[in-house]
Amino acid sequence: MTAPAIKSSSKRRLLLASDRSDQSSELAGILQTVSEVDTVSMADLPDAPSQFAGVVVDINLRSPECVQLVRNKLRSEPYRAMPRLFVLADALHHGSMQAWALGATDTIARPFDAQAILQRIRAAFPDTHGYDATDRGKALNRGVEAAHAVLVKMFEKLPQGIPLQFSDIVAAENRILKAIKHSSLREWLTTVGCHHTDTYRHCLFVTGFAVAFAQHLGMREDDQRRLARAALLHDVGKAFIPVDILDKPGPLTSAEVTEVRQHPRRGFDALAAQGGFPPEMLDVVLHHHELLDGSGYPNALRGNQISDIVRLITIVDIYAALVEKRAYRMQYTHAGAYAMMEEMGDRLDQHLLKAFRPIAFGYH
Repeated sequence: MTAPAIKSSSKRRLLLASDRSDQSSELAGILQTVSEVDTVSMADLPDAPSQFAGVVVDINLRSPECVQLVRNKLRSEPYRAMPRLFVLADALHHGSMQAWALGATDTIARPFDAQAILQRIRAAFPDTHGYDATDRGKALNRGVEAAHAVLVKMFEKLPQGIPLQFSDIVAAENRILKAIKHSSLREWLTTVGCHHTDTYRHCLFVTGFAVAFAQHLGMREDDQRRLARAALLHDVGKAFIPVDILDKPGPLTSAEVTEVRQHPRRGFDALAAQGGFPPEMLDVVLHHHELLDGSGYPNALRGNQISDIVRLITIVDIYAALVEKRAYRMQYTHAGAYAMMEEMGDRLDQHLLKAFRPIAFGYH
């Protein structure tokens, strides 16, 4: 069965690739409540899928022939940037690893939970109505420009005594959320990854990961805004650390490490003295380097002393740092970075880290 002609609709449009005898009719029925769905066999995947928001793959991941077929299809240029959700027949490790190896943006498993699937769909695949490639590009550029303008005020104006207003952050958040929702995390990271200043680039990476994570979790828009604000602002204290330390092209001395570790307190003190920032944002600025076992800084908080928003920002902050290019080391692969964080054990919230996995593995 080949994909039908393009139809005009206000719904997102998904491509469901199925090798099942029933053409994944149950899943198609669930998807059709929020999307138009074109069901095809793997062999009939179209060469030009630009009209689709994403592809859902329901194949036998134990079959070498099926796996090779989907690999050949999805590695082609038209599919490379397309979000893809894989259906797992069971919870076995093999199927899950095969899906991630094939570039899964996310996975779902049988038996289906309709509400959970719809939440994943809304997070993984943007509603494409009214958004062509030009619109997405404009939204992306506006989002990056808005975020960059905030960073200029943080790192250049604030040390000069020019106040950073909470309204400055709020003014940028709409454009940031829109940029990541209507383009993709991959496009955001590619764009901001070209920034020449490491500190700016890191804040932009953390913001992208945090917003994508919030959207993936199906958070309410108000909560997405809170995450965007906190992520963008989390390293404000680095505005008060000497640039020659921040940009040093090599490992820091113990004295320099001590200096850098002052940034959470300095950022908190500056914003608290100025006033107007919500307590949860100040919490993130001060505590994003705290770890659940008490080994973090500056206050060696433990367990329940660390709020949920701080736990989430800590995960995306560490992950972003590992996958970024640094002058003194190569970046880690997404798999290597995630494995290192798993090995941190009870220092991180492992439930949140597990939920972050589709973001960590899905943006490449």
